Amino acid sequence: MTQPDFHTTATGRKLAYHQTDGTGPGLVFLGGFKSDMEGTKALYLEQKCRENGRAFLRFDYSGHGQSSEDFTDGCIGDWAEDAMDIIAALTQGPQIIVGSSMGGWISLIMAKTMPEKFAGLVTIAAAPDFTADGMWDSFDDAQKKALETDGQIALPSEYGDPYIITKKLIDDGNDQLVLRAPLNLPFPTRFLQGTADAEVDVSVAYRLLDHATGPNMRLVVLKDADHRFSDPEPLQLLDDAIENVFQQL
Repeated sequence: MTQPDFHTTATGRKLAYHQTDGTGPGLVFLGGFKSDMEGTKALYLEQKCRENGRAFLRFDYSGHGQSSEDFTDGCIGDWAEDAMDIIAALTQGPQIIVGSSMGGWISLIMAKTMPEKFAGLVTIAAAPDFTADGMWDSFDDAQKKALETDGQIALPSEYGDPYIITKKLIDDGNDQLVLRAPLNLPFPTRFLQGTADAEVDVSVAYRLLDHATGPNMRLVVLKDADHRFSDPEPLQLLDDAIENVFQQL
């Protein structure tokens, strides 16, 4: 595995990244909750960009992968801040942002804050507002009390060690919600979603499509695709969606 470069943000966090030179608009990949930039989708997109001579950036949020800080010290606002800082520093002009799961939520926060950096948007199983709608709303009274008294709880994960969910994550998430206020996406936007996704229900994708406004927006639902969206057919659908966005520019 090639060693990453590091970008130091305005807040002093050191973000690991890999950047591929090429023509613009480039692609930027935003990973998911507790994932890193070495996942199948990120590496697939990097290879595609190399083949097509396009610029590409993948990175780890603080507390993820090879970046600095502890995961339990972070929150959605911190990770969105990381994304905006590194994109502003390392890319030239508008980019096509590809956001997976939590990265989809972060891309929507970015779209409200720095829309000038978007040439287009592609999301994969986007999980907007999941700390409120997917976590807090599902917690029982004992879990909610533990969060208040202990500052964190542990949730089982099919991906390995339990997820440590902090009160900071939940509280900050309430300040980052994007489905409770107008959400305009004034650039080509493609939402991708699988029907077999056990992490993000397909209803979330329909809610996002119904809530957001924009002149060029589509939702593509792939039957039997899971949350990873990393099998050959979902990856091809991802590639097709990105190529379709390029055709709109």
